[in-house]
Amino acid sequence: MKGVAKIERGKGNVALLDVPEPVARPGHVVIEVQAAGVCGTDMHIYHDEYPSYPPVILGHEVAGIIAAVGDGVTGWAEGERVTAEPYFTLCGRCAFCRDGFPNQCPHRRSIGSGVHGAFTRYVLVPSSSLHHLPASVSTATGALTEPLACCVHALELTRVEPSDTVAVVGPGAIGLLAAQVVKAAGARVVLLGTAADEDRLALGRSLGIDRTVNVQAEDALSVVKELTDGLGADVVFECSGAERGAQLALSLVRRRGHYSQMGLIGRPIQWDLEQVCFKEVQVNGSFASVPSAWRKALRLLENGQVQTEPLVSHTLPITDWQEAFSLFEARKSVKILLTPT
Repeated sequence: MKGVAKIERGKGNVALLDVPEPVARPGHVVIEVQAAGVCGTDMHIYHDEYPSYPPVILGHEVAGIIAAVGDGVTGWAEGERVTAEPYFTLCGRCAFCRDGFPNQCPHRRSIGSGVHGAFTRYVLVPSSSLHHLPASVSTATGALTEPLACCVHALELTRVEPSDTVAVVGPGAIGLLAAQVVKAAGARVVLLGTAADEDRLALGRSLGIDRTVNVQAEDALSVVKELTDGLGADVVFECSGAERGAQLALSLVRRRGHYSQMGLIGRPIQWDLEQVCFKEVQVNGSFASVPSAWRKALRLLENGQVQTEPLVSHTLPITDWQEAFSLFEARKSVKILLTPT
């Protein structure tokens, strides 16, 4: 079978790779991929800004149908619609695994970077990482469960009150999902982007976001202060993964507010750390997801509190991966799905 793979380290070095179809081994299942989401992490791997173990097929946002079940697997059957957490190998013994934070396991290997991922027809995953897709969620848009779980995890780490005004910087797929999760928590949301993001900002409004701001047409700080009696945002989620976005987010958060970095920037940046001291800002980072976030994400999808289907702007076969990557980098998409056919 063919897959979109990082062939070797270095910028670029991505191509279609022929690999044998995986065989279900004990404790694992084979998923027939119906859709796999293109993520910013895939682009960081493309640019050699994120660790990977070539040659390796990319793609960690997956939904599909169980094609084969390995020995010792119980509770799962061929033909079931599923999505899967990306963690393939965990030590299970470190403090982080034992405390329920597999995303921080120092021995972690994930599909799409450490082992073959979902930009292909079949992907092997541990049965322990599987989740049933709710009947109300299409198999294709179920691939967005993984980025949604990442957003839920960020909120687990960042207390959001129903009375809060929350600024979300960056209206890409992560920003639009995070904004919906914040709305589900009862808070007021301001979604910020640039002129190039007008379509994404409009999509945010259609999803019920309270206020959108084109930062090149309006003064973002003035808008946020007007909404908060001059205080600033109670919580800011930086989802753009850009230096300017991080600088803007820090300016928007109020004194004694909370700043959460979700976007991966891929390089060191300049950031006014003294403002963290002067304003006594609580700062945290959020990386990937944990099992509790997956349970909550799937409930949000099942209840209709978060919509993923409107975010899918393009669905392309894996043979058109170059077009998909170009659309992503040109910001001419929201969420791109790749399919094996």
